[in-house]
Amino acid sequence: MSVLNGTVHPDFADVATALRPLVRPADGAGAAVCVYHRGQCVVDIWGGARNREGDSWNADTTSPSFSTTKGVLSTLLHLQADRGLLRYDDPVALHWPAFGAAGKSAITVRQALCHQAGLYRIRDLITDPQEMLDWTHMLKVIAGAAPAHQPGTAHGYHAITYGWLIGGLLEAVTGKPLQQVLHEELVQPLALDGAFIGMPDEALSRRAHLTRGLSRPRRPSPRWKSRARAFGGRLARAVGVDFDEFDAALNPFTREFDWNATATVQAPIPAANGQFTARSLARIYAMLASGGELDGVRLLSAATVDALAAVQSRARDRVLLLPMHWRLGYHRAFVLGAQSKTAFGHYGYGGSGAFCDPARGLAVAFTLNSGAGTPMGNTSMPRIARAALRSADARCA
Repeated sequence: MSVLNGTVHPDFADVATALRPLVRPADGAGAAVCVYHRGQCVVDIWGGARNREGDSWNADTTSPSFSTTKGVLSTLLHLQADRGLLRYDDPVALHWPAFGAAGKSAITVRQALCHQAGLYRIRDLITDPQEMLDWTHMLKVIAGAAPAHQPGTAHGYHAITYGWLIGGLLEAVTGKPLQQVLHEELVQPLALDGAFIGMPDEALSRRAHLTRGLSRPRRPSPRWKSRARAFGGRLARAVGVDFDEFDAALNPFTREFDWNATATVQAPIPAANGQFTARSLARIYAMLASGGELDGVRLLSAATVDALAAVQSRARDRVLLLPMHWRLGYHRAFVLGAQSKTAFGHYGYGGSGAFCDPARGLAVAFTLNSGAGTPMGNTSMPRIARAALRSADARCA
């Protein structure tokens, strides 16, 4: 039986049970879960290995969390809105003039947060994945890009481009580098013990390595292409989406790209390469679950939290092919076998995720280094979410 470290309130013991199968030291696999309920930490556990050499996953181990990073980035933008530095219906170009090029002058902050800007086709924007390591270059690329559809008319998940879109806006509004904004506005006030988008030298030794860290060029056979086109055509006719949009949004890999490489970990790719402890993610979402305040520190007004949590659309997403119930930078929380109508957050490729449920006063975060699956993760986070939700309900019954 895998050994877990940390603490668990007896009412939430099922969360530890859900985590245990994901901790496999012999495979170089580790994971961590942190849960807050009504402002109190009730689960803070970890275990396994943080690399294939078998080094132990420690209390302060950070893990690459892919799209889970988007929720953190969105929270940073809401802090600026709460201070009056921008409004959700402002054109992005009002704050970032260069962004107004190529027919984008009317794209609003709201549309950007809700994946309605039409800028998701990363494959059309770069020719080499190494370009993603150059922050300044990618801001110029996204500022000069033309939308794939009329902004505001459809949702298309900005799987990789969201980070430069929202990150560039954040830098324009604050006049500060993204990493500085993260440190000053979330890490310091919430006393986060591990939250990085672009990891500094002194923190590198803390990180977990992905057991599947390479993205390789896809070389599908002609037969596969024919079947995919046929399937895509049927799907498009059935639900009004284009199968090619999925690939264009998620496949810039014309050559091998190493997510474990030091250069990748240290570059800011804020839609995909955040390094977090589960504890840090849980504290961010615990603040949202509590109406913008945690441990006596208020970061957001209750009105702003209500605004960011409101569902903006239930339409089907052109890239993910599902109705994501987009909020302002967050999606609905996917849970297996439990109801969570007010829960929102962001999950990531590989299985990581974090969300809050304000109705329950609950925040849940999960990090790991061994997952695979869809762009929105796999069944691991929904299973942990189910255990946490049911535990919270039983505790309050």
